[in-house]
Order: sequence, then C-alpha cells, then structure tokens
Amino acid sequence: MIIGPRYKIARRLGAPVFEKTQTQKYVLSQTKKTKTTSKGNGGSKQKTDFGVQMNEKQKARYTYLLSEKQFSNYVKKALAAKGTNNVGSLFELLETRLDNVVLRAGFAHARLLARQMVSHNHITVNGRTVNIPSFKVSVGDIIGIREGSMKKTLFQGLEERLQAKTAPAWLKVDAGKKQTEVQGLPKVEQGELLFDLNSVIEFYSR
Repeated sequence: MIIGPRYKIARRLGAPVFEKTQTQKYVLSQTKKTKTTSKGNGGSKQKTDFGVQMNEKQKARYTYLLSEKQFSNYVKKALAAKGTNNVGSLFELLETRLDNVVLRAGFAHARLLARQMVSHNHITVNGRTVNIPSFKVSVGDIIGIREGSMKKTLFQGLEERLQAKTAPAWLKVDAGKKQTEVQGLPKVEQGELLFDLNSVIEFYSR
C-alpha cells in the first residue's frame, strides 16, 4: 500500500494516525501551527455529516494501513454479521489481524515493521510460520517468533521490550518465551481510539 506524505495526511485528518506523527516533535509543530493559524482571519470550513464520516473512515483506514478495498471489505463483513454489534464486529476484525497482534504485543514498535515481520516469515501461530499479515487470529492462538529468526538483529533486546510494553487485556504476553496468547476478543473503547467507528459504519451504511 502506497501511503504518501504522512505528516501531510495526518494534518489533513487532524489525528496522529502514523507512528512518526505521534512524537513530541510533531505535537509541538502542530501546536505552533495552530497558534499561527488562529492569529489569522481564515479557518477551516465546518464539515458536513458526510465529511465528518469520511474523515473518520480515513483515520481508521490509515491507522491500520489498509487500502480502500481492504478496509471496505472489513466493513462489509461487519455489516453482514447479523445479530452482532456492527462497531464491535469491525473493531474485532481489524484488531485480530496478525500484523496488528504483533504490534500490540510489542514484537514491533511500528505497524509497517510488524507487517514486514509477518511477510518475511519471522512470525509463527501455534508453532507454524504464517506470512500473511491479514491472517485472523483466534482465542487460544499463540503467536511467537520463528526459531530461526530468534538470533536476528531485529529481535535483539526483545525480552526487555516486551517487559516494558503494556499489551491490551485480551493478549497475554510471555516475555521470557517471546510469545503472546490470544485470551479473549478485543473490545471497543472509543475514548482510546483516534477515530469514531460509529461514524465509519454510518458512512458505509448510506
């Protein structure tokens, strides 16, 4: 997926959706920009409901680094799941991607790196190498590092990083074994997200 200029995209969306836009340097630059803009007479136009929903959709899509087609397919699956909460279903589909679990557990510090770890055959699920970033993990699955990859520079100091990382409640990380077990399903905590999944569902339900 070709992303484009991350700083420009993050500014347009009004949210630090990329790891490089979550640094103190970026926050300070945005604060300075906001103060400069507020001194002028201009300002951004108020978005329509459609514009707001589109913006939230883009925030979510870029957060997970998905193409429009990939993201819309996840939404369609969530909407097709009868008898379930659409928002919860969408969040679960996005969070249980293997590359996302690798990131959440602390094996990688950035989503692109997590995706590369998977696609380069470094990650195992229940002892078997899986190189598909979109692979959906299930409760009970154990995600670890392929034995042949353990000594690579990429994973030096991993145990210490895992110990310092706070993983979500649905993942149980074993720093010593360098693995994580999926113990439950992710639950939506809107206050912790950079985007509003309700608006995303509304956008695709039009």
